[in-house]
Amino acid sequence: MTGDGAEAGPVGAGPVGKGAAPPAGHSSSPTAPRKVTTVPRFRSRSDKRLRGVAPWVRTRLRTAPVASGALALLVLVTAWLAAALPRAVDAYATEGLRHDLRTAAPRTTVLGLTVPLGRAAGGEEVAAASLTRKRDRLRALLPAPLRTDPGQSVHGVRTVKRVEGLDRWLPRPDGLSPELVLASPSDLAAHATLRKGRLPAGSAARPEAVVTARTARALGIVPGAVVAVPRRADVTPIAVRITGIVEPRDPEKPYWAVEPLLHTPALATKGTMEVKRYWQAGLLLSPASAPALLQGTGEPEVYWRFPPAVDHLTGRDAERLADALDSAVAGPALLKLREVMGENGTLATRLDTVVDSSAATRSAISAVVTVAVLGTGTVAAVVLAMTGGLLAARRDAELALLRSRGASLTGLGLRLLGETAAVAVPAAAVGLVLAVLTVGAPDPAGALPLAPPVLAATAVALLTSLALPVRALAAHRRPRVHGGRADLVSARPSRRRTTAELTVLVLAAAAVTSLRLRGADGSGDLLTSTAPVLVGLIAALVLVRAYPLPLRWAARPARRLRGVVGPLALARAGRSSTTNVLPLLALVLALTTAAFGGSVLAGVADARDRAALRATGADARVDAAAAWTPLPDGLTGAVRRTAGVREVAPVQIEYGVELPSFRGVSAPPMSAPLVGVEPASYSGLAERTGFGPFPAGLLAPTGTGGPEAAADTSRVLPAVASPAVAERFGGEALPVVSAAGVFRVKVVAVRTATPALSEADFLLVNTADLTRPEPTTLLVTGPVEAAPLRATVRARSGALLVSLRTEERAGYVDSPLQAGAERICRTAIGAGAGFAVVAVLLSLAQSARERTVLLARLRTMGLTRRQGRRLIGLEALPQAALAAAGGVLAGWASVPLLAPGIDLFRLALAAEPGFAPLDGATLRVDPWSLLLPALAVVLLTAATAAGQAWWAGRTNSVKELRAGDAR
Repeated sequence: MTGDGAEAGPVGAGPVGKGAAPPAGHSSSPTAPRKVTTVPRFRSRSDKRLRGVAPWVRTRLRTAPVASGALALLVLVTAWLAAALPRAVDAYATEGLRHDLRTAAPRTTVLGLTVPLGRAAGGEEVAAASLTRKRDRLRALLPAPLRTDPGQSVHGVRTVKRVEGLDRWLPRPDGLSPELVLASPSDLAAHATLRKGRLPAGSAARPEAVVTARTARALGIVPGAVVAVPRRADVTPIAVRITGIVEPRDPEKPYWAVEPLLHTPALATKGTMEVKRYWQAGLLLSPASAPALLQGTGEPEVYWRFPPAVDHLTGRDAERLADALDSAVAGPALLKLREVMGENGTLATRLDTVVDSSAATRSAISAVVTVAVLGTGTVAAVVLAMTGGLLAARRDAELALLRSRGASLTGLGLRLLGETAAVAVPAAAVGLVLAVLTVGAPDPAGALPLAPPVLAATAVALLTSLALPVRALAAHRRPRVHGGRADLVSARPSRRRTTAELTVLVLAAAAVTSLRLRGADGSGDLLTSTAPVLVGLIAALVLVRAYPLPLRWAARPARRLRGVVGPLALARAGRSSTTNVLPLLALVLALTTAAFGGSVLAGVADARDRAALRATGADARVDAAAAWTPLPDGLTGAVRRTAGVREVAPVQIEYGVELPSFRGVSAPPMSAPLVGVEPASYSGLAERTGFGPFPAGLLAPTGTGGPEAAADTSRVLPAVASPAVAERFGGEALPVVSAAGVFRVKVVAVRTATPALSEADFLLVNTADLTRPEPTTLLVTGPVEAAPLRATVRARSGALLVSLRTEERAGYVDSPLQAGAERICRTAIGAGAGFAVVAVLLSLAQSARERTVLLARLRTMGLTRRQGRRLIGLEALPQAALAAAGGVLAGWASVPLLAPGIDLFRLALAAEPGFAPLDGATLRVDPWSLLLPALAVVLLTAATAAGQAWWAGRTNSVKELRAGDAR
């Protein structure tokens, strides 16, 4: 301290003191002539170094290496977190967009360009060389960032309308001729393996084609067969010779998956009253045979299919990609494409829906991430400001001495700025480098932007560098001889501070009120994201003002106690320093952010559990592979005997039952599943799951079920129905015709959900009242394992499906957007907790010197070491308890404030809210997230205070009470 003060003399312009010696060459007498005697001398470089004072920055860093190292470590970690955040967000946004595009069905993402061919079209329009040239030109005209996958692109000629297979040898299950799609895809040899015969060649007059192995088996086609299809305006059909049988390579890839009928035939149905089946299949013509399609009745068209490439896309390209798709579908890009395709050319794709869904999911997830990041960022900023305040408080006497000896505010501020910048700037640079190295792009070819992390690290360095100078200059605007008391007894807040606090309080309250009144309409904006910070700010300002009052009230009855520790601790806690507003603010904000983040994560877990339970209806579900397929006899008993099974509810489900209406034939048609249940087991399952519980007595059996009741169509069955079905029945007993029987149904209860179905509408009746009671589904309850249950089911039938709730639950976390957002939320919560710990340590370190001196003085008066430890602990706990209470209240209040603006469905399931009717899957307060961090703060404060007391007890009291030490 003395050395620093002596070297700081040249900082100001004023004299050092009245007793200072006159400069050499001047007379001390006021009447002496002003004659200066110049003594020539030679000055070397060493002389120049000697006549200057030691550099300020080097001196300060050498005298306080521990403090400088701790500050550098804090800045490094903060800069690393701040710089890694935007890179992590860009990385998971990029992975999320690519994942959504890769996992979407090829029929949804492919860019399909088509040109209908009229009757006047010629063979040159469908020539293979012409189509190839146009393909290359069309690919080049697609607007950026659209790129295509050349390996899966395909073009050719196809029939829009399916044509009839005229040959009598083709299979006709119910007397209907098969319907065929004729197409001439390009590069067939590269995407199919020849199994029999040869690849097609042919011409317009003698077309040739191949079929896939599945089509050949279904339709009985062999190489050499001729398939006749109708010819336009001519009775002579077009004869297509089948030259070979091929096997598709990668049928799930876009080349085949866009039109699955070309590789896999389908058995379709026609009619409503009398259902008849017929085959649909495809014939793969050679490009040279494509002109033959112009003569048929299939309404041919030229097509180019371009699957989009996704490896070059980043999360920042989502908006550009949506604009490019709009331009290509119905905009300027389509006009350019039509210059190549023709005036009637169109581009059809549903890629825009995938991109919009991904953007909506990212927006909903970003709202939650922004809340966590803003809360943690605010806590980090407060901790950095606290660091500057701690340094300024510890050097208060030094800075006051410099100001009293003439140091200017500008010179002092610049020196302090250089001192902190020498530590903060290199540490922030190292943190930036670590962020770049640890958080990379999703693929080696990609690159994440450097501007956001550089700005984040720069902000950390700037805030750290300015914290000490600003706090020091604010405290030493005027030179002062000594400092007064700074506790709440003598240092009352100024009018400016009161005005500023009231202004901030009013603005924060107005913002929170606006958010609450506006509700979900403003979800995702900055106001929604800053709501926890605003609530924490309000709580901190109110607590700082009200903090001394309860302590002073408690101190009065504590004076009557026999011991001195309690009253002294409460008295000192009630007169704590006015600088404790920052530690209190940091703790309240950290606890608020942790409480909100924990509530979000708990809500996400609940939503996923709820969705998985909604999909299966129980812990496990056994279904037939096809609808309305009865389960084998004895399966229910075998499943009940499986290890881990506690309860089995057999259910009979019949889909698509036509429902009558009390309005008669004027009502629009409506159908819903008819569910037959055992009331005892099923009502218990509904009670356990929470999906539409009802008393079992509502579905009491009427005693008229079974095959013998088939002739009694007037019997009335009680039913539990969904709201829409109940509204259609209107409280009347109406007739229902189903495969399970013909009877009348009267709705006796309304429920919004039921375990057996995830659909919104249903009609629930007692299985015993059905004419044909045949269970089709088993809902299993208990901690059953997959392997034993599947083995039991497989032993009875190999055509049954087993679904487990745990397996369904695991499928909701495969999206990189979800995983990345959860990682950032957890990291933000952990970082906020870490900064809260630092805030506690800084708060206690700021008064550590004073407490050490206090204990030394009290020990001279007879205070024991045990009493000293109790004194320090009791003095530190009130502020920690106050911060914990404020954090709990602020966290509890922020959850209902933000609940309307948080979309848990997209965060939990990466789907729109209509994905599943989840009732109760909303943001709720998580008690553990509220109480555990608050309790941890109190315990940490107590442990730190105990450590300080233990260390103070080991020091020498004489050293702490030396004359001349700061009081």
